Amino acid sequence: MDDEIELVIVTMVLEAPHDDGLAAERLVSVLSKYVVLTRMDTGCRNVDLCSSVLRAGRFVVVQKWASPEAQRAHFDSPVMVEMAESCRGLLASPPQIDLLESISAHDLR
Repeated sequence: MDDEIELVIVTMVLEAPHDDGLAAERLVSVLSKYVVLTRMDTGCRNVDLCSSVLRAGRFVVVQKWASPEAQRAHFDSPVMVEMAESCRGLLASPPQIDLLESISAHDLR
């Protein structure tokens, strides 16, 4: 049976400066809004905002998309652009973005 679900996963790691609690609070606000709006985007299967337990001010956004096309369309969307512009002055370094493919247990034979 060839009814496999295609899944694209994106991780974005964003860090506020270590000594700037206000920037971290503002970054959480920006990312929270982004996550809510992204969940409504066509092709979005799920998106979560996570906070590092080990590194204060470090946040990870994990997205799951129904297809590569949906993921690419989102990265060009006004929601993504607004989030990126709103992060100006809040980050210690450029975000780390990774694009992942899901590996099915069936692929591990």
